[in-house]
Amino acid sequence: MGRLTVGALRAMLVVVCAGTLFVQVGMAWALISGNDPEDGSMPLTAMRVLTILGMVSVQVVAVCVWRLVAMARRGTVFSHAAFRYVDGVIGAITSAALVWFTVTAVNAPGQRDDPGVTVIMAGVGVGILGVALIVLVLRALLAQAARMRAELSEVI
Repeated sequence: MGRLTVGALRAMLVVVCAGTLFVQVGMAWALISGNDPEDGSMPLTAMRVLTILGMVSVQVVAVCVWRLVAMARRGTVFSHAAFRYVDGVIGAITSAALVWFTVTAVNAPGQRDDPGVTVIMAGVGVGILGVALIVLVLRALLAQAARMRAELSEVI
């Protein structure tokens, strides 16, 4: 990976982590201070907690990708340590999908007049799970490449 690519990716990861932390602090402040009373139109407390949990999953992905980029720069991405971070990404994306399905369930009663919104939201959750499956396939490719590299190093 080139320096420019790594630098751009790391800058983006820093912005993502700072943004998610900002959102988490804002949600936690709203929960603790009680400045925004619920009017009954939507369960704001549940949505705030789910937002905080969703941001945690984004932060886990960002940290794991940061570590994988560092391993790629050093040329150690084909080691067994890389699988821990890839598994972290898969787990975080899966948990994000579960959080999203929970958001869909919390939001569903307010969508009785237009149930299509709930169906679309559920479809987005399935799409998030699809991303986790894609990363799982990429993990299998990484494992295969690591085995091939080990075999090649034995030959040489």
